[in-house]
Amino acid sequence: MLGLGAIRVSGSCSSHIIARGERDVCCEKGGERERERERESESAFSRMICAMSSGSALATRLMTTTTELPAMHISRSVSFLTSQQQQYSYYSFLHTCPRIATFTPTKQLKLLASTERISAMASSHVEKLSPSSVSAENPVECGSSVHDASSSSLETQASASPKKRPADENIRDEARRQGLGAPRCTFSAKYVPFSPFEDTEEEYSLDEIIYRSKTGALLDVQHDLEALKKYDATYWKNLFDSRVGKTSWPYGSGVWSKKEWVLPQIDNDDIVSLFEGNSNLFWAERFGKEMLQMNDLWVKQCGISHTGSFKDLGMTVLVSQVNRLRRMKKPLLGVGCASTGDTSAALSAYCAAAGIPAIVFLPANRISIAQLVQPIANGALVLSLDTDFDGCMRLIREVTAELPIYLANSLNSLRLEGQKTAAIEICQQFDWEVPDWVIVPGGNLGNIYAFFKGFHMCKELGLIDRIPRLVCAQAANANPLYLYYKAGWKNFKAIKASNTFASAIQIGDPVSIDRAVFALQNSDGIVEEATEEELMDACAQADLTGMFTCPHTGVALAALIKLRKNGVIRATDRAVVVSTAHGLKFTQSKIDYHSKAIADLPCKFANPPVQVANDFGAVMDVLRRELSLR
Repeated sequence: MLGLGAIRVSGSCSSHIIARGERDVCCEKGGERERERERESESAFSRMICAMSSGSALATRLMTTTTELPAMHISRSVSFLTSQQQQYSYYSFLHTCPRIATFTPTKQLKLLASTERISAMASSHVEKLSPSSVSAENPVECGSSVHDASSSSLETQASASPKKRPADENIRDEARRQGLGAPRCTFSAKYVPFSPFEDTEEEYSLDEIIYRSKTGALLDVQHDLEALKKYDATYWKNLFDSRVGKTSWPYGSGVWSKKEWVLPQIDNDDIVSLFEGNSNLFWAERFGKEMLQMNDLWVKQCGISHTGSFKDLGMTVLVSQVNRLRRMKKPLLGVGCASTGDTSAALSAYCAAAGIPAIVFLPANRISIAQLVQPIANGALVLSLDTDFDGCMRLIREVTAELPIYLANSLNSLRLEGQKTAAIEICQQFDWEVPDWVIVPGGNLGNIYAFFKGFHMCKELGLIDRIPRLVCAQAANANPLYLYYKAGWKNFKAIKASNTFASAIQIGDPVSIDRAVFALQNSDGIVEEATEEELMDACAQADLTGMFTCPHTGVALAALIKLRKNGVIRATDRAVVVSTAHGLKFTQSKIDYHSKAIADLPCKFANPPVQVANDFGAVMDVLRRELSLR
């Protein structure tokens, strides 16, 4: 894997290192002319290595000349770079070196294996330096020319230590200076109609402002998988792993660390990121053992994010694309959404970060104060409407059809590109092993499809060998998908959603119904529901084991409890429950539960505070009783 330091060849020893290695691997029969040619080539590669290690932009120019050099010397250079485990990884080198990138994966590995002896000899002459600006998370792009470096200054650049970023320069400026702002054009994506069972030639650029196909179908973002497949699974795993936890713009984000699979053509300078993603995968040890007799239960805590919900994953992609469109002089006044709380919070935060106006339609008196205050604090124009979410959704569609306001709801498929990275992250956190089950709360139903899409993409590109079984969990008071599933996927009917503590999924006419059905049918999936009592009890039980769950996570946990009780999910299965929001956004529901102030709910796991007189004896009596002391 990748180390933390860049490398530099010590002084004038660089040619000597490779020459010594050559005596071990080159044939002694070669004539003097051939040996002289070898030495010249080796010297060129030594200079290139030095340039790379110092973060020099000249390395890019040197690498573009490798098409004229023998493969043997390319392999030596690759081996030298990789043997030290520095940030400039073998995989990034393959991506930027024109000649090696055309080799088959098998041939690439043979090149690496054939030069182990030279690598071993070179290692004793290498000094560790601070991380270089040329790295796996910041691969040099062919043809970039930010600095006008001349060959006469090569030796000076090679010997100089990499400089720290100037105090008046931020990470975006640093990326721009180093030539990392220009997009790599190797990969591409486009809009196509979501019609998985029908062939169509209809397609649109991602730079077009469009939400539905000519026939009114939803759109999907389609990636050029053939281009992505030119790089094997090992390449993608190592590239994604190398970016985790870094601060290099924009790859430190859990979403943009997968940029090539999300929005490959966007300029890094247009990206609006709050370093979202990379959320905790929590081992629910006690809850799993005591409640379910499971040893391998996990909770993907997507709510541990900037605005407290998984919606950040999609909003960074959507607002980044809007930022790009506005810079392209597209006539967009702002971005609007209908919301039950979390979408508006995410949209408002990302628009505020980018300086883009946000317009939010909220159903009056149907969301928590914590959710309402977020868009207000971030400066959004908030319209509180006397209707439910479905009514807000109808109005925002009408408004965006009349005004140049970009629609940010999951009707827009760009958000799903960010949300799918949570599925990729789960595989990554399990060291690219696939869980047996993934349980996702469902309201407007875009997220269940996003998870399917992330897993499916990993499988298509060889990173995993199967797709986990998906479960969509709905509140019984807002369960149109559950009813459709129970009817054998026949005659879908929208419903009027009733009030539920899981307010973010209180949706009776989900936009992404077709996407959700496709995801479930192609993952041997299940739909389950949870009553208000079941979801609130599940929340309380989870909290008693150290979690602090939102009601939507309670829906997913209640579904898990049912499926485990019915024997559908086995004790030995590895299951992941997706937690979509932070419990701190729903504290009132917890207060009501533990105060036993919810009508028609017994609240059997309530833990109210004990009122005690200001007296030592009274306190001791309570402690003896509650702690079973004698």
